[in-house]
Amino acid sequence: MPTILGQNQYGKAENRVVRITRDGTTHHIKDLNVSVALSGDMDEVHYSGSNANVLPTDTTKNTVYAFAKEHGIESAEQFGIHLARHFVTSQEPIHRARIRVEEYAWERIGAAGEGEHSFVRKGQETRLAQITFDGEKWEVVSGLKDLTVLNSTDSEFWGYVKDGYTTLKEAYDRVLATSVSGRWRFNWTDDEQEMPDWETSYEETRKHMLQAFAETYSLSLQQTMYQMGTRIIDHRGEIDEVRFSLPNSHHFLVDMEPFGLENDNEVYFAADRPYGLIEATVLREGCEARIPVDLTNL
Repeated sequence: MPTILGQNQYGKAENRVVRITRDGTTHHIKDLNVSVALSGDMDEVHYSGSNANVLPTDTTKNTVYAFAKEHGIESAEQFGIHLARHFVTSQEPIHRARIRVEEYAWERIGAAGEGEHSFVRKGQETRLAQITFDGEKWEVVSGLKDLTVLNSTDSEFWGYVKDGYTTLKEAYDRVLATSVSGRWRFNWTDDEQEMPDWETSYEETRKHMLQAFAETYSLSLQQTMYQMGTRIIDHRGEIDEVRFSLPNSHHFLVDMEPFGLENDNEVYFAADRPYGLIEATVLREGCEARIPVDLTNL
């Protein structure tokens, strides 16, 4: 039975690049993990093995490092835009470039004026960006993962469906904790539009996300998640879509009765698995969802 070639792409994944900018005795650091995926007129390399249209993946790796020197790294998004534009406009067979970036944050050790070249790795979250360019239109999706948050009160869970297998007791004062994995899509799509300030946008989006988590009196993690997305859409005009994947990191009260003690919402067992997994997309009215439902590979 004859076969045909379907969607295909190639590139160099997980190029670790660290760019240090030296401003006198004060240094600045950007630490990225960059993956390049290219697609276009690549039928023959699959059918006959001809590499005539293939830019070697080793070249894409070298380009990442060269661009870190030539352009610097202003932001994960801007660096990805430089790379995507280069691959599509410099190589005729390449019609589409997708650049994925993970950024690992560092903070200074010591007060201003001392230790301005010494850093400690921040452990709060990993910043993410995916930039896709087809020669005309851009799609920029930013986000983060592994941002762990917890409310020690102002959370309830009751009134749910019960059947013969239900053992969970209703909770009117519980710990609400999760590790946020979120992505947001920008409405900047072509070079004629004013480009967002990527660094400010990330910091402000993260701020509104955390404020919504802290300020929402939660009757369900779904409610909190929706408020997080809504607050981002309401306050950041450059963003049209937000997608969250939130594990419900369960904290169960420890039974103290065998020890003759009363546990007044003080001692919990933090269970890492199994966990409830709550996911949803929040959209600006009139906009279409484009972020994949499964965030595993985004």
